[in-house]
Amino acid sequence: MSSLVGNVALNFSEEQSMLLDVARAFVRDKAPIDRVRAQLETEAGYDQAVWQEMVDLGWTGIALPESVGGSALGFSAVVPVIEALGHGLLGTPLMDMTLAGQLLLRAGGAAQESALAAIAEGEIATVAFLDGADWGADNTGVSLDDQGCLQGSKSFVGSAQVASRFVVVGNQGGEPLLAVVARDALSDDALVANTLIDLTKRSARIDFSGVKPEQVITGEAVVAALRDYRLLGALLAAVEATGAGARCLEVIVDYLKTRKQFGKLIGSYQALKHPTVDIYCAVEDSRSFCYHAASIIEEGGLSADAETACRMAKTSAGDMLVFAGDRAVQFHGGIGFTWDCDSTLFIRRAQWTQQVFGDAIHHRKRLASLLLD
Repeated sequence: MSSLVGNVALNFSEEQSMLLDVARAFVRDKAPIDRVRAQLETEAGYDQAVWQEMVDLGWTGIALPESVGGSALGFSAVVPVIEALGHGLLGTPLMDMTLAGQLLLRAGGAAQESALAAIAEGEIATVAFLDGADWGADNTGVSLDDQGCLQGSKSFVGSAQVASRFVVVGNQGGEPLLAVVARDALSDDALVANTLIDLTKRSARIDFSGVKPEQVITGEAVVAALRDYRLLGALLAAVEATGAGARCLEVIVDYLKTRKQFGKLIGSYQALKHPTVDIYCAVEDSRSFCYHAASIIEEGGLSADAETACRMAKTSAGDMLVFAGDRAVQFHGGIGFTWDCDSTLFIRRAQWTQQVFGDAIHHRKRLASLLLD
């Protein structure tokens, strides 16, 4: 039990506070919910002009070292930005790019300077990880043959439609590897877009068969980097969900304070008050878990405490957003099920969050081993 009670660090730095304020103001001014809705059925899912402003603000290089053009603020500095984007339900490639940069940095180090510099400058990169839909599997099914070409496909590759570079997880002779593939190396029909429940997100299935990667990374560092990638991804998914949950709570409270039934504001009924308070407590719990995890993440390999914190954050935030989204729909009554009501956006985001980087059962199973074995 020492991992559970031995590390309770919860730090919120001046840099994080500044980034949170800037990011919240940016999302409020540049991406109000009506503009987000306008992008739901577009190919990219986000406004290119808004994205370019994010790049110009340096957000794509927050966690990358200065040697590649990054800000060297560390991974924890990304957390408030992702929370703000989650609060606005703003779908952009930032999370996928951040994780791709971390995977390359942790697996290849200084040898990846060129690719990391491109990411810091705003070139969109993403990780092709899933062989199917099982986050608990090895997901190294794509192989590198004797001719140096990849064989196999990857599923649900985030931001695939707009990515210029893919970090493909595969194997050679049973040993895991990372293959860096340029978008130009893929054929026109290699990418098949997915239809997702969360319309702010984009992903695709990609066939990499016959493609020769521009670089292959192997060695023990790849194994450790892939472990960290899963945990960091789970944390960022939790952070994004926490932001969305806070926004969902605001929508609920505003409705409870304006909708009347039988001559009374519906917010005066205990049957609605109590679940709303439960949502508030769950949002605060999730935020605490997320910033605790951010407080103990190091630039090297993640410790057992950091792994525990990331898994607890994902479990808490996923369950919280499912509950908040469900209550938002129910509290709005008949209109809550319609496309015009924003509550549908939250419940869709909740369903996406539950699955990406492993659901609550997936993480609780691993937490049991970490805390009880």
